[in-house]
This record gives sequence, structure tokens and C-alpha cells, in this order.
Amino acid sequence: MRSTLTPSLTAGRSRKGLLIGGVIAAIVAISLFATCSTHNKLVKLDQDVEAQWAQVENTYQRRADLVPNLVATVKGAAEFEKETLIAVTEARARVGQVSRPTGVPGTAEQMSEFQQAQDQLGGALSRLLVVSEAYPQLTATAGFRDLQAQLEGTENRIAVERMRFNEVAREYNTARSRFPASLIASMFGKFDARPYFQAAPGSQRAPEVEF
Repeated sequence: MRSTLTPSLTAGRSRKGLLIGGVIAAIVAISLFATCSTHNKLVKLDQDVEAQWAQVENTYQRRADLVPNLVATVKGAAEFEKETLIAVTEARARVGQVSRPTGVPGTAEQMSEFQQAQDQLGGALSRLLVVSEAYPQLTATAGFRDLQAQLEGTENRIAVERMRFNEVAREYNTARSRFPASLIASMFGKFDARPYFQAAPGSQRAPEVEF
């Protein structure tokens, strides 16, 4: 026996099917929009970290570029401590020997290696400037005073750029750790956490130099 459906019942089922289909389509559209929006936000924050890292590297490179002229100027002082000059030269060489991928160090270990090399150079330069105070004929020259001012300004800039890097890295790391960004970061597999610069032990104390 063939059953028949009334036109009103058929129309009701059709409207119900359309409604369900519309809801599913809306959910899919919202999910895609949220995914794209979150992905684009992570891309933007990631690029901010890369850009700030470039600023950090620029300031470190400026310091490294000052070293040869500084060493050459200091060598003109009679009986200047050779050990201090050797320490500066070797520390600068170690900075160039740190091997890592292009861009921001990908792990805390790589960041630590990079930072240790830079901190060693900074410490050697600080000692050189302190020791230089014992050589009035050196500190009185315009060339040395100019290099000293440039170096001190560069050290201040390094501190500022490192602080700014930590700030943008923290913003990025916080964003990628939140849901649903954490899920999207895992899905795309390219939004890894960024390591931070760490304060060197004892950096809050001025170096002690004995003559």
C-alpha cells in the first residue's frame, strides 16, 4: 500500500532540512573565519618578534663594529694591559662563532649560547673601559672619548632592544598559548614558543676591578 504525504508535511520537512543545513553552514563559516583570524594574528605577532630580533642584532653588530677601532686606539697607549685587549678580541671572535639558524634562536639553549657570547664581549669591553681610566694620556684623546661615548650609547640601546624583544616575545607566547590559538598553532606546526633573554647572574652589581 503506497503511503502519501500531505503537501504541508513535505514542505515542513524541507524547511527543517534547509534550517539544519543553514546552521551547519553557519558553524563551518564561523569556524573558518575564527581559524583564519587567529592564524593571521599569530603571523602578525610572529613577524613582530622577528622584526624586534633584527633590532637586537643591529645593536649587537654596532658594538662588534666598534671593537676593532677601540682596540687599535687603545694599543697606542704605552704598556696597556695586553690581557685586556686579548680578552676583548677573543670575546668578539666567539660572538662570530656562535652557530644558529637565521632569525630568532629557536630554543632556550640556542638563546643562552647567543647571550653568553654577547655577555662575555660586554664584560670584556666593560673591563677595558675601567682599566683605561688608569691611562690619562689615553682617556684624554678625542678619538678614545668618541669611541667610549659610542660604546656606552650602544650598550644602553642593547638593553632597550633586549627589553623590547622580551615584551613582544611574551605577547606572542601568551597569544599562542590561549585557546583556540594553541590548537591552531599545533595544527599548522610553525608557531613555536619564543625564548627570552635572561638577566645574567650578578648583572645588577657593578663589576669589581682591582689594579
